[in-house]
Amino acid sequence: MKLLSVNLGSARQVPYTSQPEGLTGIDKRPADGPVRVAAPGPKGTGASGLAGDAVCHLRHHGGDDQAVYAYAREDLDTWEHELGRSLANGCFGENLTTDGLDVSGALIGERWRIGSEVVLEVTSGRIPCNTFQGHLGERGWVRRFTQKGATGAYLRVIEPGEIQAGDPVEIVHRPDHGVTAAMQFRAVTTERELLPRLLAAGEALHSETLAQAREYVARHGA
Repeated sequence: MKLLSVNLGSARQVPYTSQPEGLTGIDKRPADGPVRVAAPGPKGTGASGLAGDAVCHLRHHGGDDQAVYAYAREDLDTWEHELGRSLANGCFGENLTTDGLDVSGALIGERWRIGSEVVLEVTSGRIPCNTFQGHLGERGWVRRFTQKGATGAYLRVIEPGEIQAGDPVEIVHRPDHGVTAAMQFRAVTTERELLPRLLAAGEALHSETLAQAREYVARHGA
């Protein structure tokens, strides 16, 4: 398992985002050398966990629970076949394009050591938005991405440091609860009856999902 690329985006204006100034950093490109990774701070004020990476709509993106976004090259390859077009590393807005790692099937709270310094922890799947759809230029993309459920994973930074393309990825902790990033994604999108099952992942969950799951149980029971 390894990193194929570490991808960074610059802020640019587009017509398809709800960000007040029309800015997005979703168009990410592979970095040439090492990139510093650190916890960015709380959502709403903290942006990307990667130095030099733009996160523009802080209401929805960035912050400690969404510091880094990873997507598997294998899933990009599947989408290439289905869409009939080339998809470069970073084109889904992912910071990390991985090889040999089941990213959507990663467990909430699973920890990855990347290179010799950085440790990241899986918090949730990625919810598609209109900016993502506009960036790809695929009609009905939000629905199609949601139906497929190959969501990738958001991660928080446990140990900061530098990473670069070619670094090995090692799973150093794997919980035994069975709650995956893909399950979390389904629970907050199309299968809300799954929300109580997410509580098995505890505080490792994205804080917003944890609150949703607790509210669901309070209203409907487990």
